Amino acid sequence: MPFELRVALRYLTARRKQAFISLISAVSVIGVTVGVMALMIALGLMTGLQAEIRSKILGATAHLSIFKSRSDGVDDYGPIVQKMRGLPGVVGAAPAVYSKALLSSSTGASPVTLKGIVPEEETTVTELARQVQGGELTALRDTGADLAPVLLGRDLASTLAVGPGDVVTVTSPQGRLSPLGVLPRVSRLRVAGLVRTGLYEFDSAWAYIPLATAQRIFGESGRATLVEVRVEDLYRVRDYEPRILEALGDGYVITDWIETNESLFSALWLEKVAIGITIGLIVIVAALNIVATLVLMVMEKHKDIAILVSMGASRASMMRLFVLQGTLIGAVGTTVGSLLGWLACRVLDHYKLIQVPVDVYQVSYVPFTLLPQDALSVIVGSMLVCFLATIYPARTAARLDPAEALRYE
Repeated sequence: MPFELRVALRYLTARRKQAFISLISAVSVIGVTVGVMALMIALGLMTGLQAEIRSKILGATAHLSIFKSRSDGVDDYGPIVQKMRGLPGVVGAAPAVYSKALLSSSTGASPVTLKGIVPEEETTVTELARQVQGGELTALRDTGADLAPVLLGRDLASTLAVGPGDVVTVTSPQGRLSPLGVLPRVSRLRVAGLVRTGLYEFDSAWAYIPLATAQRIFGESGRATLVEVRVEDLYRVRDYEPRILEALGDGYVITDWIETNESLFSALWLEKVAIGITIGLIVIVAALNIVATLVLMVMEKHKDIAILVSMGASRASMMRLFVLQGTLIGAVGTTVGSLLGWLACRVLDHYKLIQVPVDVYQVSYVPFTLLPQDALSVIVGSMLVCFLATIYPARTAARLDPAEALRYE
């Protein structure tokens, strides 16, 4: 073992007369530990929140949406769906009709987004089939019954105080001509089940009906609002767009999930950076404790330093001695803080200990996901800050004059 490391360890574990120095060193270790732990928990919180919201959004919506650029709808959606399914990398495609409407029951009313779908095709672009409660997605097959089926978001059903089997009324803003003028279309639907996506925005304001029913209610006459597409690699979704447009020809535009949710994920990323920087200041404060600890150590050990230099130790060795001492404090604090931060993220995520208002944060609890690259950046950053904190005290020790240090001893 190099004598610099041996002396550094001896100084850090000093007892009796130097017990105060050991106490200051322990406080420095605790400071680094708390800073690293807090930073890892914060990064795990923001990453988990981003991943959870992204997963739920992509479970309820498609990766790509195809529109007609100069039309109110897609007339020839059947051939487009077949063409999309034949492209490499495309998992599924399905037509859909979207429109706003007023949904009412005997106890209340609420504005909703109605989505008309074909159940068998919808399963290839979203995870709606897994989100249905109290029924099946296949209930949306238009069987020609007196009342068409509808799937309501769980919170929407709670607002209207209805459940499976109840009847609701939908009022469409697309009116119909009559001798009295333009009257809104009014249709009655039977609730066939509830949908729980986990996102309050969807569960409180979305409803799903058969495609043919939506076309009839909104006067689409055989048209779809758009064609939705799901691809294999959602993070490379924009690589598919040129190939899709080339296959479709002119007259079409494409939007993807990144573009649609860009403002949301940009805000979450900015929040993650801001929280990381703010909590990272704790590590910097802990590094200042290391500076103070080493400065006190140099003042306390000036006689020892002078004797070591007089016996032949180089000034570079003295500098390495105090650099090692501060680095050891940082290493112990970083290691303990990393382990505690990782463990806290696992426990908080597994037991869902932090519950939040679902109507504010879109999720019912705070998920924690600590990415390896985030953990590594925290560890490297902490060690770098602790190392930089040792430079000034170490240089001060290296410049100490032995004669001056021993003159009054």
